[in-house]
Formats: sequence, structure tokens, C-alpha cells
Amino acid sequence: MKVLGIDIGGSAIKGAPVDAATGRLLAGRFKIETPLLLSPGEMADATAMIAAHFRWRGPVGIGFPGVIHGGTILTSANLDKKFVGCDGIRLFEKATGLRVALTNDAAAAGLAEMRFGAGRDFGGKALMLTLGTGVGSVLFFRGALFPCELGHLQMDGRDAEKRVAASVKHRKDLSWKRWGERLNRYLGTLEGILWPELIVIGGGISAKHDKFFKYLKTRARVVPAEFLNEAGIVGAALWAERERRG
Repeated sequence: MKVLGIDIGGSAIKGAPVDAATGRLLAGRFKIETPLLLSPGEMADATAMIAAHFRWRGPVGIGFPGVIHGGTILTSANLDKKFVGCDGIRLFEKATGLRVALTNDAAAAGLAEMRFGAGRDFGGKALMLTLGTGVGSVLFFRGALFPCELGHLQMDGRDAEKRVAASVKHRKDLSWKRWGERLNRYLGTLEGILWPELIVIGGGISAKHDKFFKYLKTRARVVPAEFLNEAGIVGAALWAERERRG
């Protein structure tokens, strides 16, 4: 099955057609930078631009950085607050004129990694974190997917993502050592709660894992995501394929 996967992030929205049977992109990804806060309508128009770029007429999977219940968006920590309470499926279907499946962006990325990437063939308890504008999180156990919001756990009196997101490292120009040690403390908290056997670190910064993995002293095995910034695109497509199968 061929699906258009779209990944909505805090600073850009990107998409590409995906072969859901293999996880392979069928064309180079198309990216729209979003340095300004887009309203729901403007974001929906951006998804329509991606569909138009590929002249797409098939199903669409979209990963969104927030809690999704059914088709309703319940949180929007790093995007316009007008998304909260919005019927996301209706919003994006109206803009694209196409059938849309909607899921949390980190859950989408985790789905890609567990099926085709760093977690393939792993049957235990796995935690995936996406480090970008914020911190996305998803837990897997024996194939079951549990979207989480662990970036909002408290750390030093603030949401953890305000301390350990990749955007924080860049904005505050933190050294790899200082940022890695912060991330290590955060992972220690998560290990004490969840006891994962495998931790997958995703987001674009995972391409530089050799710079900070040496500061991570975890019980679980820690590995970088294999799909890097393409995980959300691939996973959104896989989610749409899963929804179609029911």
C-alpha cells in the first residue's frame, strides 16, 4: 500500500509518499519551514500543499505533536493553542480533500522504528524518545503501542522538554557534555518509572549520537533511531495503513 506520510513539527512540516510494506520513501521528502506559529487553518493548508506537490490522490497519514483521542487534538504544547479541541481529521481532510488518519508524531516515529528500524524484531519493553522542538515519547510492549507525554514530567521545576529537548541545546548553546548529562538525569527518572529494556533516541540530533551517548549511564540499552528525521513520515504512513486494515 502506498500512503502519503506527513510529519508536523514545531519548526517545519514535511512529507513524502511511502511504501507501507517496506517503509521506503518513494520520492524525496518535501519540507515547508514554519518559523511562525501557524493557525489550524494555515497548517491544514500546508498539508494540502504537500499533497499537491506530489499530486497525491490516495490515503494520507499525519503525525501531530500532541495528544490525539480518536480524531480530536487535546494538547498543542509547541503549536497554536487553537488546535486544542479541534477535530484534526476533519480539519485535514477538508483541506486536502483526501482520506486522513491522524496520530501522535512520536507514536508515528516509534511505529516506524519498531517495524523497520532500530527496534525491529525486539519483543520486550521499548521506549522511544524524539528530541526536537520538544520531547515526544512512546512506549512499546510486545507490539502494543502506548503514546505518552513524558516530555511534560517535571525536571528542575519545569517540563522536562524545556531542559532536554534538542532545541534547548541549540538555543542555549549547551556543550554536548552538559546537555548529555541533563539527558542522562531525565532518562534515569524514566527508567525508575518504566523499566524499559531498550531506549531508542530519535529526532535529527540522533545523527550525532556519538557526541552525547557517552554521557548516558542507563540500565537499558540505548540506540539511535535509524530513520532519523524520516521516522515521523514513515510512521504516519504506517498508521494510516493500520487504520485502513482496522
